[in-house]
Amino acid sequence: MKLTVTHIGTATVLLEMAGLRLLTDPVFDPAPAEYRHGPVVLRSHGTPALGVEQLPQVDAVLLSHDEHPDNLDATGRTLLAGRPVLTTVSGAARLGGGAVGLAPWATHTLTVGDRTLRVTGTPGVHGPVGDVTGFVIEVPGEDEAVYISGDTVHFPELDEIGRRFRIGTALLHLGAARLSAFGGGELITMDAAQAAALTRSLDARRVIPVHYTSWEHFTEGREETSAHFAASGLADRLHWLIPGVTEPLD
Repeated sequence: MKLTVTHIGTATVLLEMAGLRLLTDPVFDPAPAEYRHGPVVLRSHGTPALGVEQLPQVDAVLLSHDEHPDNLDATGRTLLAGRPVLTTVSGAARLGGGAVGLAPWATHTLTVGDRTLRVTGTPGVHGPVGDVTGFVIEVPGEDEAVYISGDTVHFPELDEIGRRFRIGTALLHLGAARLSAFGGGELITMDAAQAAALTRSLDARRVIPVHYTSWEHFTEGREETSAHFAASGLADRLHWLIPGVTEPLD
């Protein structure tokens, strides 16, 4: 499968496949920024590599969840109107405007003009902080699919993905995120060890890490991920993107 990928920042990625441009988890507020919601305080310290004014035409948004500013911020919300948005069932109800909620394993046919993709929701567990979905994206007629994990830890139901789909490229939300408001110890996104285990389960030939930098609540970055994948014999699967640089893949 041919695709073009641009990592913009955090979990914000522009994917071009089958003639469609998909934007994931749009976060575009300038940094530094602080967001407060009850006992939770999230702080960013990295500005996205591209601004919204630099984006090409976006055909659809894949939103793993709508409740946290490291996946959808104020500027990112301006990109939801006027285009298809696929997200969680609860998120679609909150967003309205024709947003489509995907339950785990539910498939939606995304059609824009004469271009079509199949998008299947995948399970996710994001600790005590709300619903989340991942996505498997299929191009009709292609053998391989693309998997986007969303903000989830690795848990047994995710191993079903590799049994149902042939994953060529997996975009994994990493960072080993933890929140002090919930004790600070519980993972709410994958750490490097979980990412390596999921990579083996998926048997993906390429893993692109996202969601690992620019926020205070991320506790692991590129160094820890690279070291653990090397120790697990999976270093050849990792593919790091340069933020803001568009890269064609096949």
